[in-house]
Amino acid sequence: MSQSPNPDPETRPEFEHRTPESAGAGAAPLRIAFVVDRFGNRYGGAEAYGVELMRELAQRHDITVFAREYDPACGLKLPFVALKSPRGLPSWLRVLSFAVRAGRATRQGFDIVHSHMNGYCGNVEVVHVTPVRYNWRVRELPFFKRFMSVLSPRVQTYLRLEAARLRQRPGHRVVGVSALIVEQLRQAYGGNREFPVVPPGVTRPGAADGALRIATRARFEYSARDWVCLLVARNPMRKGLPTVLKALAALPERYKLLVIGANAAARDYLQKCPEQQRLAGRVAMVAETSDVAPYYLAADVYVHPTLNDSFGMAPLEAMSYDLPVVLSPAPWCGFAQYVEHERNALVLSHPEAHDELAAGIERIASDGSLAEMLRAGGAAVVDRHSWAEVARRYEALYAQCLSEKPGATSGE
Repeated sequence: MSQSPNPDPETRPEFEHRTPESAGAGAAPLRIAFVVDRFGNRYGGAEAYGVELMRELAQRHDITVFAREYDPACGLKLPFVALKSPRGLPSWLRVLSFAVRAGRATRQGFDIVHSHMNGYCGNVEVVHVTPVRYNWRVRELPFFKRFMSVLSPRVQTYLRLEAARLRQRPGHRVVGVSALIVEQLRQAYGGNREFPVVPPGVTRPGAADGALRIATRARFEYSARDWVCLLVARNPMRKGLPTVLKALAALPERYKLLVIGANAAARDYLQKCPEQQRLAGRVAMVAETSDVAPYYLAADVYVHPTLNDSFGMAPLEAMSYDLPVVLSPAPWCGFAQYVEHERNALVLSHPEAHDELAAGIERIASDGSLAEMLRAGGAAVVDRHSWAEVARRYEALYAQCLSEKPGATSGE
């Protein structure tokens, strides 16, 4: 990975205007600035979305990453400009500082600025989480909490940055990663606005590696009879770990749980949860890692009773590894809108329905025809979510943005 010096907007040469046709495959490459908090698969689903999208686009375009941090273990090496915020600042001031610095660094020299951050620099702004305005101005809140938000510099900073990010202007598009996010954007900023939906993609792995599955299961001392449930999350508590532990405690001992991305809060909860005695020796926790493939291969079912996912890349990724999936319904999991219950996945009635989760896990383990149907249904979902198609859709948006820039030609 090359770490470039921060480009100087005063000396960086202006690039020629591109026509709409120049954004597509087979045409002249675009110079794209990709703005994100942290770049690397290990940081979470939204970050993995950016890595895989840039991996696809980098085959045809020139990408420069602007971020606070670039995971050195990331397999994709792109030019990188570090935008570090001063240490010791509150989180909202760090976000503001990053937005200002990103705006200055990408102001000139790029055909397209593609941003995943709350700010105002992007031509294409991708919203991965519930909009700030929806949380503070649309959702029902206690009167005192809503009143105090008016006085809070943190909330006001986030609201103003988001308003700047979503301001309608030529050469600008706001994308939601799920239909759920788009509905929240419309409720917050007007139902007549158009927000394209571009959900995440997935890369189907190569042929199943039976030896790696055996080796990984041996590492955790799983027997051939053990049924392994998998949860991959940067914050397992928000992705439903308490519900999974309650479900596991209701199942026989051969049912095990493997948690990838376990943090201190998850480990502490496991030690103190009411089910701890019944779970002794049945739960393995692994720290955040860039390489999750061995764990998908080692598992038998993927569990995702998330409390808050605008989309949910992990269950889609699990499907690419031929795993049956049990997940939360919408609106807790945006990905649930892309699956049919008992055809592509088992969908819970509520994220905290641990009895349903336990029953679903046991059904999949004991009913081979159901498990096979879910695997086939999951494969169909994977086929509809290729990164190549995601990249093509963004290139079409880039073309629209370029056509609206001053001085752009129609290409006719």
